[in-house]
Parts: sequence; structure tokens; C-alpha cells
Amino acid sequence: MSVRTLPLLFLNLGGEMLYILDQRLRAQNIPGDKAQKVLNDIISTMFNRKFMEELFKPQELYSKKALRTVYDRLAHASIMRLNQASMDKLYDLMTMAFKYQVLLCPRPKDVLLVTFNHLDAIKGFIQDSPTILHQVDETFQQLTEIYGGLSAGEFQLIRQTLLIFFQDLHIRVSIFLKDKVQNSNGRFVLPVSGPLPWGTKVPGLIRTFNSKGEEVRKAEFKHGGSYVAAPKEGSFELYGDRVLKLGTNMYSVNRPVETHMSGASENLAAQTQESIAPNPLAKEELNLLARLIGGMEIKKPSGPEPGFRLNLFTTDEEEEQAALTRPEELFYEVINIQATQDQQTNEELARIMGEFEILDQPRRSASKGDDLLAMMDEL
Repeated sequence: MSVRTLPLLFLNLGGEMLYILDQRLRAQNIPGDKAQKVLNDIISTMFNRKFMEELFKPQELYSKKALRTVYDRLAHASIMRLNQASMDKLYDLMTMAFKYQVLLCPRPKDVLLVTFNHLDAIKGFIQDSPTILHQVDETFQQLTEIYGGLSAGEFQLIRQTLLIFFQDLHIRVSIFLKDKVQNSNGRFVLPVSGPLPWGTKVPGLIRTFNSKGEEVRKAEFKHGGSYVAAPKEGSFELYGDRVLKLGTNMYSVNRPVETHMSGASENLAAQTQESIAPNPLAKEELNLLARLIGGMEIKKPSGPEPGFRLNLFTTDEEEEQAALTRPEELFYEVINIQATQDQQTNEELARIMGEFEILDQPRRSASKGDDLLAMMDEL
């Protein structure tokens, strides 16, 4: 497992979330000023400097539930509100879209180009907000500094870590089904043709060399596909042609998008098992999660501006029906921690929290910041 995977996972899923929210804000005819405020608030929170500092620390991936908690908090960082069914659908669309992109990456390193495509599109949402643009550019520089020098093997480990995270998710998405890139069981169809990874040649030739490195024989074979060499490598600079189209906005054309839980029994079984099986690191993960969410510094909406509810379904009736038919396995339960019952455990949790303390972070009030459970209740 790579400890450098979390920033790429978070930024790409966040990019997909913004694509979906932008599409739904336009589809529901939300006034332009309100829609822009929602996007600005979410992106500003998402790229908050302290939050990014926590995110880029080497660490293993959070569980699916913990990561979902972060996005639930992020989606409600503005005046917009989503009910549980719409939040479920939003998260399903985000995860399946990025899973498809990871599967299709020609090279493991290309997952970085996918991330840059998301950041490029995010900058398009906030082009009139120079302060937030600067936040996104700072994150881009961090990505370049941290990932620019990684080897192909390290990127392969990152890709494998992402695929392990997604392996039990087989949710059917209408766009993918209509484009015939997803089967009825929720599994993706991988192409056997198209552009090759940069730096590789079209298959069909076997070359044999002797011990001196001299070519002694050639043999051709039929590869059964329709491959073409990549025209050029995508740019890893702040501005440039990424070449790769994975990670761009597939909702730019207004198309209705539906998700279907039927046929995803493996996904439900895995999540059920995750709910039942005790996790010995659960307490530590909650502390790390609280630390990460604490860095968001979400500001409560001020002034008389009213909030509004966003529906990710075509009608309110569809949303209500989705809430009623939601499998019980997907309901998130509250985790109670009785740390005071075990002195040794209490001391260990205190040590962990001490290690992650940020000296320059504003001190929270005693009613909010001193208790981990209270911190999680604020979500």
C-alpha cells in the first residue's frame, strides 16, 4: 500500500463531485450568483492550506466510510444542502467515475495527468476568484514537487492502492451503461484498442537478442486489436496540453445520470462486513479523520442569504423512492468510544492526538475541540 495515494484520491473524487454539482445546479436553474457561491465555497474549503497540509502527509487511505464523511462535510460547506439519498447518489457517481479513469490509465503515472485535468477544470469554475485560484495553484505545485520525481514503480504501487480501494464497488451508472463501457453487473469493459501508453510501440513484433545484445531474429504476430502510437506525452506543467482526456468533465453535455444498486451484491457484502467486523485501528482513524476535518475551517453562512436544497434526482418523488429503497447495509451508524474505561487505551489516544497537534492552529473552545466525540458530532 502506498502512503502517497490519499491526495490523488481526494482531489480526483473532489473534481468529480464539482462536475456533478455544477451540472445539477444548472439543471435545477439555480440563480447564477448562488450557484457560483456554492462552487466557490466548496473549492475554497477543499483547497484550504491547513487542510492540504494534513492531506499531503504520508498516510494510508481512510476507510470508505471515513472518506465519505469528509465529502459529506465538504458538500455542505456552503448554503446548499443535500439529503441522504442525493448524497448517496453523488458519492456513487464520484467513485465510479474515478474508478473507470484509473482502470483506463495507459500508464500508472498517467493518474497524475488525470488529477491535473480535474484541477484544470476546477480552475475554470473559479476563474473570476483570484484568491481561490491561488489556492489551487499552490496545490498544483505541491503535486508537482511530491509526485514529479516518483519512479514508475512507485506510481504502479499508487495505482494498485487505488484499485484495491475500488475493487468491491460495482454500481451501475446510466451514462456508462448507455455508452456500453459498463456491463449490467456493474463491471467495466476495458478496450483492446486505441492509443498506447507513451513510449511504447504497437504490438506485433518479437525481437530476439543474443548474449552480446545483438538482434538475431524477428517474428511477427497478430495482436487482435487496433492500436495506435501515442502522438505525444501529456504535459505535467502548470499549463499545457494533457493529451489524456480522462478526468475531464463528462457532464458538460446535459445528460440525465442514474445509479442502480441492484447487481452490486459484492459491494453490499463488503460494506456489511466492514460495518460488522471490528477494526482495531478504528479509534486512531477517527482521530486522524477529526484532525483532517478540523483543517477544513468551514465558515458558517452569514447574513440573511437563505440556503437551498439540491436534488440529484430528476424529481423529488424519485429522491424519496431512493431513500425508501436504500439498503440497510448502507446506513451509517454512530460509533461510540468509551476511552475512559481503559486507562492504557486513553493514554495511547492522547499520545496519538499529541503527535498530530498543530501548534499554530487556533485553539477551539472547550465545548467543541476537547472531546473527539463532540468533534465528530459537529459533522
